[in-house]
Amino acid sequence: MNTLSYKTKSANEATVKRDWYIVDATNLTLGRMSAKIAAILRGKNKPYYTPHTDCGDYVIVINAEKVVLTGNKMNEKEYQTFSGYPGGQKIELAKDLVRRRPEVVIERAVKGMLPKNRLGRKMYKKLFTYAGAGHPHTAQKPQTLTF
Repeated sequence: MNTLSYKTKSANEATVKRDWYIVDATNLTLGRMSAKIAAILRGKNKPYYTPHTDCGDYVIVINAEKVVLTGNKMNEKEYQTFSGYPGGQKIELAKDLVRRRPEVVIERAVKGMLPKNRLGRKMYKKLFTYAGAGHPHTAQKPQTLTF
């Protein structure tokens, strides 16, 4: 048997095929949904997944204001921002952030599950989140993704 024929194929930008998926966040748990979206953005759902290459697909999330947080997280979970200036730290509860900017809750959850490097930043740019049911990506013909 010729052992030279066993070669591992690594994916690269030329061999990766990217699809578009749409996720309806209505009544989905934030953490579970975000973990599955992060796996799709990384490309872990593909047979040619390569850790050092961006193999992921594009993901559109609609109805972000209808996402569910279990337990008392809606009233107790805090989102912190810091401007870098003295006294520039702001803390906001999850219920206030969902009311004011619901897409940010999903974006921050997914971003925390991606790699913390330039590859992760590239993957994060393939996530599109919208508060309502409409989105401007109908020309890409996204496939519905259910969890």
